[in-house]
Amino acid sequence: MKSNSLQIRLSDRRKHKLMLYAAQKDRTITALIEEWIDSLVLEKETETAG
Repeated sequence: MKSNSLQIRLSDRRKHKLMLYAAQKDRTITALIEEWIDSLVLEKETETAG
């Protein structure tokens, strides 16, 4: 798997909250974000008859 990075801006409060949550769940922030992304349900594109 090719390693990629993503940078986001968070307030200090949200960053701290995320770090605490990860620690409570004994997970890395990367693992939490990957699990959240995998849980997203994409809507199927509907084809319109033209």
